[in-house]
Amino acid sequence: MLSIVKIFAPWVISFLIGLALSPILIHYLYKYKMWKKKPGKEKGLGGGGTPIFNKLHKEKDTGTPRMGGVIIWMSVILTIFIFWLISRVFPSDFTQKMDFMSRGQTWLPLFTLIAGSIVGLIDDLLVITGKGKYMAGGLSLKIRILMVLGIALVSASWFFFKLDVSSILIPFWGELQLGLFFIPLFIFIMLSLFASGIIDGIDGLSGGVMAIIFSAYAGIAFFQNQIDLAAFCTVIVGGILAFLWFNIPPASFYMTETGMLGLTTTLTIVVFLTGQIMVLPIIAFPLFATVISNIIQVSSKKLRGGKKVFLVAPIHHHFEALGWPSHKVVMRYWIVSIIFAIIGMIITLIG
Repeated sequence: MLSIVKIFAPWVISFLIGLALSPILIHYLYKYKMWKKKPGKEKGLGGGGTPIFNKLHKEKDTGTPRMGGVIIWMSVILTIFIFWLISRVFPSDFTQKMDFMSRGQTWLPLFTLIAGSIVGLIDDLLVITGKGKYMAGGLSLKIRILMVLGIALVSASWFFFKLDVSSILIPFWGELQLGLFFIPLFIFIMLSLFASGIIDGIDGLSGGVMAIIFSAYAGIAFFQNQIDLAAFCTVIVGGILAFLWFNIPPASFYMTETGMLGLTTTLTIVVFLTGQIMVLPIIAFPLFATVISNIIQVSSKKLRGGKKVFLVAPIHHHFEALGWPSHKVVMRYWIVSIIFAIIGMIITLIG
């Protein structure tokens, strides 16, 4: 019973903190006009123009602030601090057990969340000011990849050398020892999830999908008796839900890099802490589908003389270009996310 309380109480607290912080942040963001000054994109990943994307988003990119992801990581940090402080100021068996900061389960994901979010925040600030060399401003893709590589290398080394983790679980088969190959696998997964950040393109889309994915891994961690990690995941979900309260159309702000970069890098840590890497493509199916659709589109244009598979990539914008209202795309993504998250959890539990 206490374990359930330990998981759900921080979830609620994080959500309430996020709700309280959001109006303050929104006021600040609008007061200082913290949004892109030019709508759309100058060029896509394939190097060509993006006329369809720019047509779909010509009235959305400007006038709506970026950096809404601040709500997520600030809610997480404050919630963790509150439970830690209570356990120190009012020490008892109950308060000590409610404190879910632990070296083996939550130090590393918290570090990664902060590090990734700060890198994303720097990118957002450069986009807002129009500074930087990447399209309309911001950190270049190369610099962001190098930053993520740095976070991945530190995190992988922590797993391998400090936590003595060098294996993954294969459903229905067992543990697979990787040795030093664990480190490049870890880096590959983090970079793949970082690439999936492009799902943050429609109001409510990325927030809903990420909340579902972290909820699934919270459930997995709970059933594996990783209670501190499960609580950490639900705290993230609480912050995301508070963000979603103000991001559902019409959005008061966008999550952008300070949210997505922090969440995707942190998700990598959570996945490896649970050992459930093989079910990640299932639980996080919308993220991987987004990345794959971009790869297919760019490859097709390169190899087939400019011919495209999708009207526009990533695939959620393809559905918009087909005439689907944005809210229909978002709701169907949420439904698909829930179904695949449940399938992934079932495989984990019976495998």
